[in-house]
Amino acid sequence: MCSSDLWMTGYATRDRPADGTSLDLWAKALAFADPDGNRGVLITLDLCGIGREITDRVTTEITRHHQLPRSAIMINVSHTHCSPALASYLIGLRILPADGMQKAEVYTRELEQKIVAAVGQALAALEPVRISAAEDEAHFGFNRRENAEKDITALRAAGKLKGPFEPRVPVLAVRSLDGHLKALLVSYACHNTTLSFFQWHGDYAGCAQAELERRHQGATVMFAIGCGADINPGPRRELTYAEQHGRELADAADRALAKPQRLVTGRFRSAFEDITLTFPRRPTAEQLREAREKDQPNKEMHQAWAAAVEAQIRTKGDRLLEHAYPIQAWRLGNLSWLALGGEVVIDYSIRLRREVSSELWVFGYSNDVMAYIPSERVLKEGRYEGDPSMTPYGKPGPWSPGLEEKIISKSRELLARVAAKN
Repeated sequence: MCSSDLWMTGYATRDRPADGTSLDLWAKALAFADPDGNRGVLITLDLCGIGREITDRVTTEITRHHQLPRSAIMINVSHTHCSPALASYLIGLRILPADGMQKAEVYTRELEQKIVAAVGQALAALEPVRISAAEDEAHFGFNRRENAEKDITALRAAGKLKGPFEPRVPVLAVRSLDGHLKALLVSYACHNTTLSFFQWHGDYAGCAQAELERRHQGATVMFAIGCGADINPGPRRELTYAEQHGRELADAADRALAKPQRLVTGRFRSAFEDITLTFPRRPTAEQLREAREKDQPNKEMHQAWAAAVEAQIRTKGDRLLEHAYPIQAWRLGNLSWLALGGEVVIDYSIRLRREVSSELWVFGYSNDVMAYIPSERVLKEGRYEGDPSMTPYGKPGPWSPGLEEKIISKSRELLARVAAKN
């Protein structure tokens, strides 16, 4: 449960704390162990994002208590924009009042403790199960760079939506040996931005989880978002649409469950590495002054960006031009997962599944949501995902060219490493 006096995050228009709760937000954990005793845990959070400082503290505690290697702990946030502001996340979005920042810091520490506790409960509840995978499709997402939101319903009906998009809904089912469904993991590559009101809500992903848990009594349902940084749900802006999209995702998951299942058997292996992504240059003193003083739309956001960058210059110097970017690969028997940090555009999933395996699961928003991660195409085209989106994240500017090849190369390396050990 979230207190109603916490500030919300996700939009520059969040100018006050939340009014209340429309749908509870959840932290969930799913633990795995293979016959050789290799263990891993997936953590899913109904949050807009999470910073590396938080995940480092959480994973350090999990490792200390349960002796899991860092590579075996995967954290994915759903990116719902109806969630609380956390300490160290979206530092360029808004300068919170002192009491708001204090409450965000208290909530962040409490959340960390709850995550660690959830992992402990999941590991303590390990028992023999059967795991299977299948997939279906959902079509409420659309490429927001290539289609006007006001035209979505008509374009979809006419089959004229443009731009890359993946309708894929992969599903992992965990059943007891007598066939009872104990847990369900569903993924989809689409922003959780149907809603923008001032109440806590998990958006379409929260609705889908609640609907599937209603349909499958006793099962815990989890959602891990894919590479949906340039994909929006449509239509949106109303609660009924979030519920509609949630039902559509739940229906896709149930269709997948009704299909012949691919049994997931074999050993568990994991790998985790950081690569260095860079920014070309610092903002100039004039750019920072203009951000602080210019009367412009979302003026408070630009002021927050200037303050965040100036603070990083003081504490980091030129090190603010580098970021340790996390890449994580898992092999669950014959099933491969890849978890990428940041708000990753759909190009990455499409390319990796084309070049590595069509059955690969690719998650974005994992382990550290530090900024948008454009492909080289999107970086060159610019627009929001390529450049202006760096402002709310408090980054000095757009990424240096070449990031796509760095990320793809290391992803392929880690996936090959975990596959070779099975």
